[in-house]
Amino acid sequence: MSEFITLFRPVGTKELELIEQSGFKAFPPRLPDQPIFYPVTNEAYAIQIARDWNTKYNDDHKGYVTRFAVSSGYLNQFQKQVVGGSSHEEYWVPAEQLAEFNGNIVGQIEVIHSFDQR
Repeated sequence: MSEFITLFRPVGTKELELIEQSGFKAFPPRLPDQPIFYPVTNEAYAIQIARDWNTKYNDDHKGYVTRFAVSSGYLNQFQKQVVGGSSHEEYWVPAEQLAEFNGNIVGQIEVIHSFDQR
């Protein structure tokens, strides 16, 4: 069994700038109307969100996919949620646990895809 699980997170430019400010070590706190942080389990799903949602609904029409690893022992406390088709799997991390989640990221958060629909 692996000690780490690779996850993906689609983000917009503002969130990416905050990740960069952390040294690519942490995701920023959630906004008041965002009660959960939802990393996704597969790259294809993250691409779909970044390309098809972020590029349409963010002011600059850009979307990015990040990849990172989390300690599997820590991640085991969260259940996978299926939110559409069977490939639409994500973990729901309560916003108040995001700092703790960030502390269990192994290595750096990488940007692996970018999309621009301007």
